[in-house]
Amino acid sequence: MTREELKAMVMSAGMGSRLEPLTLQVPKPLVPIFNRPVMDILFEKLSLMGVKDVICNTYYLSEQIVNRYKNNNLGINFNYIKEEALSGTAGGLKKCQFFFEKGERFLVLSADGLTDADIEKGIEIHKKSGAIATIGVKRVNIDEVSNYGVIVTDNNGYIIEFQEKPPVEDAKSNLINTGIYIFDYEIFNYIPENTFYDFAKNVFPKLLNDKKINTFLINEYWSDIGTLSQYRLSTMDVFHGDCVFKHNDIIKTSDGEYITDSYIPSDTVLIGKSTIGSGCKIGRKVIIENSIIWDNVNISDGICLRNCVVASNSSISENVTNKIIAGDTLVSV
Repeated sequence: MTREELKAMVMSAGMGSRLEPLTLQVPKPLVPIFNRPVMDILFEKLSLMGVKDVICNTYYLSEQIVNRYKNNNLGINFNYIKEEALSGTAGGLKKCQFFFEKGERFLVLSADGLTDADIEKGIEIHKKSGAIATIGVKRVNIDEVSNYGVIVTDNNGYIIEFQEKPPVEDAKSNLINTGIYIFDYEIFNYIPENTFYDFAKNVFPKLLNDKKINTFLINEYWSDIGTLSQYRLSTMDVFHGDCVFKHNDIIKTSDGEYITDSYIPSDTVLIGKSTIGSGCKIGRKVIIENSIIWDNVNISDGICLRNCVVASNSSISENVTNKIIAGDTLVSV
């Protein structure tokens, strides 16, 4: 298979409940990192590695995803299905089976992954392995393993055991599943039709029995933005240069650095690291510290906003510290 022929499926149906209240009005794939929806960043990276044809399974706030990508300038031919009910990670892939050709290998990725992973290296490892599935794995600090699906491998990288979010004391490895998969078309033989089916719980154990599941190690940056704490941490990682993609220039001040798509009055004080979206209206003598501000947010004169995430179309007219503010919210005295 040539590089240009590789297709991808992006899992985009989830409710994003761990990111509430930010996802009450925005689907998780459209949550912004550095003022760009995380799926924009993923599509751009796929395009750069030669993946042009992508299909997404959509469900929650599907129309927002479809409207954004049906005509895009990211180099992606966007296709989608709309699920009437959630069918699990593998069940969602099964519904996209028509998109792939028999004998074809392809990628499956989570929409909430932010990464610089060398996926092409993973594809080469997969080709040589004879496996039906190859999972991108990442080493994490052992005290973090209880947040992830843990993978135990043999000396050749083949998986011999899975542990789903084990307590630290029970973890047999610090390798975690990143949600980056390379599959052969045969994977569909392991997924029944019209059944709620999950990769981790249903498909991978069967592949384990058949000794057909491999891994490739991701040494590059990877983060799952699926929780509020991880979302904020991922934004800080981009400031630190840990993950590279196209974004506005970082502006440095005497007290920190920020990026913005809006006009910032000269008497605004920006402390730490903040991102400010488009269409925001910032009053006089506002202080913004270590905050993520989405689009079309109004901040009144003299307000201090510290360690907050403010979703789009909100208005802030009282001081706020350490808050996550849903979209279309009025915060006032």
